[in-house]
Amino acid sequence: MMMDWLPSRNKLLADKKSLGKWGEKHCEGFLKKKGFKKLARNFSCKSGEIDLIMVDTDGAVVFVEVKTRTDEDLTSAESAITAAKKTRMNRAARYFLATNNIKDRPLRFDVVAIVLGQKGRPQIRHYENAFVP
Repeated sequence: MMMDWLPSRNKLLADKKSLGKWGEKHCEGFLKKKGFKKLARNFSCKSGEIDLIMVDTDGAVVFVEVKTRTDEDLTSAESAITAAKKTRMNRAARYFLATNNIKDRPLRFDVVAIVLGQKGRPQIRHYENAFVP
């Protein structure tokens, strides 16, 4: 039985852009089920971009990097978060907070790895407070 939230697996396996967009949407739904609320998706500025900006149940502003892969044969999804990416995310996060006048709120940087695989349900791993820039 094919899951209704999963478009054509073959299309996702063949098209990285579609895979990434699907992963971000799937991640958003996953986090909402955990009680998170969305502030923004695909926020971008000169400093960088952030896949999802959410608010956790404790009120923390959470900047989420989503890494979606077809498989992990060569490297893990998490290993794609480089020091340069962390720096760009931190700058973009600071810009988002400043432009939206968000002060005195706890914040953190999470990573969500989604691995589609060739069959079965996708694997999702949520790393809270995955890095401190």
